[in-house]
Amino acid sequence: MIKEEQIYIEKYQVKLEGLLSKSSEEKGVVICHPHPLMGGSMHNNVVEAIQEAYAAENYSTLRFNFRGVEGSTGQYDDGRGEQADILAACKYLQDIGILKIAFAGYSFGSWVGAKVIERFDNLFSDVTFISPPINLYDFNYAKLNNKINQIICGNNDQFCDVNVLKEKIKILNSNLKIIPDTDHFYFGQEKELINIIAEILSNR
Repeated sequence: MIKEEQIYIEKYQVKLEGLLSKSSEEKGVVICHPHPLMGGSMHNNVVEAIQEAYAAENYSTLRFNFRGVEGSTGQYDDGRGEQADILAACKYLQDIGILKIAFAGYSFGSWVGAKVIERFDNLFSDVTFISPPINLYDFNYAKLNNKINQIICGNNDQFCDVNVLKEKIKILNSNLKIIPDTDHFYFGQEKELINIIAEILSNR
C-alpha cells in the first residue's frame, strides 16, 4: 500500500493539514472526520479504516483535519467554514490532476458533506456516508435525493437511529448497509467496515 505523505492546503484564509496517498492519477476520495469539539480528527479509527479501504481499491486518498483541529489553523465554525474546507480539499485533488473525486464522510463529516452536496451538483463521482448523525443534525433528505450512493451504519448507533434511517432511505434512494452489534464508534469493527467498503467499491 502506498504510504501517505503530509500535505498542507492553503485556501479561504486557513491552512489545513492533511495526509495524501496517491494510488491513482485519475480517481480519488476526500475523507472527512467526526466532530472537532468531541475529539474528532483525521486520525480517528473510522477515518483510518475508510482510508485503508479506498487505498486498497486503488483510490488516491485525502484525509485532512478541519479548521481548528490539530495542525489546521482557524477555529471550529459549526459546519459553515468546514464546508469551505471540503471544497478546498477537492480543489487540491483537482490541482494535482485527479478529477474523479468520491466523498466519504463519517459522523459530523457526513453532515458537513451533505451541506456541500446540497449546494453543488455533480461535485462527487460517488458518495458514502458512515453513521450520519441524524439524531443530532438536520439533513435535508429531499435535496439529497439520488446524491448519496450508500450509507453504512451500526444497528446500535447512538446518534443514527436505524429505524428512522430505514424510512429516510426511501426518500434518499440510497443503498443501506447495517452492521450488526455495532455502535457509532466501530471499536473492534474496523475490519468489518473495511470489508464492506471494499465490497461496495469493487462493484463500482
